[in-house]
Amino acid sequence: MNTKEKQNRAIEKKAFDNAVNKNEITPDIFDRIMHVKPFSVFEGFYIKNKSVLLYLFFGGLTTIVSILTFWLSELFIRTDLNILILGSVYSVKVVLTNAISWICAVLFAFFTNRIWVFNSPTDTWKAFFKQMASFFGGRFATFLLETAILVLFVSVLNFNEMIMKIIAQFVVLVSNYIISKLIVFRKRV
Repeated sequence: MNTKEKQNRAIEKKAFDNAVNKNEITPDIFDRIMHVKPFSVFEGFYIKNKSVLLYLFFGGLTTIVSILTFWLSELFIRTDLNILILGSVYSVKVVLTNAISWICAVLFAFFTNRIWVFNSPTDTWKAFFKQMASFFGGRFATFLLETAILVLFVSVLNFNEMIMKIIAQFVVLVSNYIISKLIVFRKRV
């Protein structure tokens, strides 16, 4: 690390420490981890990119929750539910298993994003439910996008369900970050 990088890191660390001391922000578990060696080497980078890094971390965990619950739903729902539309047979099972997966993943994502990623507490129950409704609304839009991808590639084109679920998750991850950052958890002035 050169002198300029060390100076920048020291300035960022001091600004962060001052904000903590003035009670502008309360350090969370991740801030504390980054303050401990050997992780402190990355603290400057972490401070600059905290929301993106935590979104990727929790987004990864949300993806695991989504895929795991999708897989478990696939195991437990044995019947292949089919419907006939315009002479073609479509599987309803993939839509049902994806809906179960979505509910579990969105609940997990809401609380982790609200608490750690965007640090967006609310003062009233009304504000909390408004935030939750906004979050679920945004996630419902990406659920429809994911479902369309799965129906098209699994039911119509006969691609592998798990491979398509994983691909769809990448599209959903990016879309959800944009919605959360710009709409749901935006800083109110």
